[in-house]
Formats: sequence, C-alpha cells, structure tokens
Amino acid sequence: MKFTVLTLFPEIPRAFFEASIMAKAVEKGIIAYDLVNIRDFAFDRHKTCDDKPYGGGAGQLLMAEPLGRALDSVKAYKKHVIYVTPSGKPFTQKKALELSQKDEIVLVCGRYEGIDQRIIDLYVDDEISIGDYVMSSGELAATVIVDSVYRLVENVITPESLDEESYSDGLLEYPQYTHPAVYKDLTVPEVLTSGNHELIRKWRLKKRLQKTLANRPDLIASARMQGLLTTEAEKMIEEIAEQVSLKHVRKNRRK
Repeated sequence: MKFTVLTLFPEIPRAFFEASIMAKAVEKGIIAYDLVNIRDFAFDRHKTCDDKPYGGGAGQLLMAEPLGRALDSVKAYKKHVIYVTPSGKPFTQKKALELSQKDEIVLVCGRYEGIDQRIIDLYVDDEISIGDYVMSSGELAATVIVDSVYRLVENVITPESLDEESYSDGLLEYPQYTHPAVYKDLTVPEVLTSGNHELIRKWRLKKRLQKTLANRPDLIASARMQGLLTTEAEKMIEEIAEQVSLKHVRKNRRK
C-alpha cells in the first residue's frame, strides 16, 4: 500500500514515516510513501501557495493552481484522494478498515482557512474529519488517518493484536495489566493470574461492556442495531445496570 501526502510542510509527516512500526513496514516493502511539497508547484519566485478568499473574510486559502498541479503530478485521478478537513465526515474504525483495502491513498493537507473548493470538486473522493475540533495543521490530522489505516494492512502487525481492540466489534477495549503484580498497593485482578481462560474471557467481556457503558453508551446502542451484542453480553449489561442502581441506592442512603 502507498500513501502520498501533499503538504506545505513535508518534514512533519516525514518523522512519522521514519519511526517505529511504520519504519519497519516501509523497510519490509509492505508500505510505501511519497511526500510532495505543494510549494514546488507554485509559479512565482516566492513559491506563493495561498491567497485571500473571494467575498472577503479572515485568513488565507490554498490556491487551486499549485495544488492542482501537485495532484496532477502524482496522477491523483487514478487514486483515492482524501482531503482532511473539520467539515468532513467523521473518521471511524470502519472507515479505516475500508481505506486499508486501497492500493494507494493521496492525502491533501490543508492549512490556514482550507483549500479552494474547485480542488475538492475536481479531485477529492473523501472529505474526512478526525474530530469535532479545528487544528492548524492538516499534516497532523492526515498522519492520524495514515496511522489508523496502515496498521490494518496485512502483515504490518499480528492479527491477534487487532481482534479485541476498541471499536473492533463496537465496544471499547478492556483494562490491561503487566508486571509488577503489585504497584502502589494496587494488585492485578486475581482472575488474570488464574490460568482459567474461560473466566478471563468473561471478565474481559464484562469490563469492555462496563467501560463502554461508562464512556461511550452510544456505542452500545449502535452495536445493538448492528446485531453485534451476544445474549451473554446483553445479560452482562443487565447485571451491570443492576449493580450501578444498587450503588446509587447505597450512596443516597448514606446521605
């Protein structure tokens, strides 16, 4: 799989591609990348790539001509082009999995107030937002997408590492523990050292449900709609709800 990143600041994504698991994937030939500096396609000696928006308003926009020339140079019309923008569709694990099946992805990194709409109309296949907030760096947002996608490509990491991750089946991940067994008087849950794999499985499922109910109850509703929750999981949800209700009753009694 290949990632092509169009940016005014190639040094930002370069650090990511040259480190950790990504560097190993590149070395093995599983992942390839190309960093394209949009300024190389500007017309004037100052390498101008932005200008004031028509109609007035604050800030600057990336101009259509340099960006269009950069996209043409990588034959973007043959590839899947993503523009990372706060006004795009929310990025999800499902979308990351879908993108991991592509042979090549081109990411356009916005800056300032964004890019000329004509580039979006002519070149962009997906407008993606990584969250309901605004960043000054399209490079950082693009790197988030790359990181979420490349790790799902076959042979980058072991399949077992992906099986029970957050969002893999609609739930958040369970709590994890490692050595030492005791840290500041807190001990590892006894079930995890029991060697009983069935008890460990049930404990982990219940913890996943508890965490999802506490932090992202909307995911439970979504998992139900998609038929992802088993009868066992539904029973555990009832048990968790009863335990929470009892805690509230006891708390109120103390008052």
